[in-house]
Amino acid sequence: MTRHFLTTILTLLTFTTIAQNKMRPVEELINKTDPGWTIVKDWIKSAKNKVEILTVDTVQAKDALYKTQVTTRSLMGAVIYMTGGLLIDDGWIRILGSGNTKLTRTLPDWNKGKSFKEFGEAPPFLLIADDAIGGFYILNGGGLGKDLGKVYYFSPDDLEYEPLDITYSEFLQFCFNNDLDEFYKGNRWTKWRDEVSKLSGDQVYNFYPFLWTKEGKNINKNSRKIIPVEEQYNFNLDMRKQLGLDK
Repeated sequence: MTRHFLTTILTLLTFTTIAQNKMRPVEELINKTDPGWTIVKDWIKSAKNKVEILTVDTVQAKDALYKTQVTTRSLMGAVIYMTGGLLIDDGWIRILGSGNTKLTRTLPDWNKGKSFKEFGEAPPFLLIADDAIGGFYILNGGGLGKDLGKVYYFSPDDLEYEPLDITYSEFLQFCFNNDLDEFYKGNRWTKWRDEVSKLSGDQVYNFYPFLWTKEGKNINKNSRKIIPVEEQYNFNLDMRKQLGLDK
């Protein structure tokens, strides 16, 4: 059985572990013999895209790991415990970890009130990352479809939950090596890198006309302003309801 397959299984077990509701102490979640960080670190070293590892605060890391209830043998647990988060392509994509001054949100705290009410509950999904234009990457816990453990993209240009048919570990590889210019074709404006590199990991660009409208398809002609990421997430959800996309 390959390490890659094992990490996929461990990701699937994330939701089973949380579903047990009995919170395991953080000491039981820290795997010192076979940590997933070894894999992630090697992937980052050979990554085609720019990856910034945000420094970790040990106290925050333990707190975030405990609240998420995943082990550090899993790649998600490794990212939470070993990083304050990961910034991809000068901060275009922000992968949630245990928080840092550049990205203060932790994975469990960001999800509380969105995918679950109390820590230890079984989440129907987990918000694992987002991008500078208000798109959100979501790990399916059963609330988005039958493909448990697969990642969806809550796209700002059509407000749909788009299945990417990749696991959390494959999502990391997508961020590290995929052609992001191609994936975001039409959604990157002239000199976007200069602006995004200065953007806080807790902020996004809000566009007008909206990216999901016919008038908003030329991103270079849209006006844009910086707003809190939570405001954009709530706005996207509200627009889905108003447009009748939640049925």
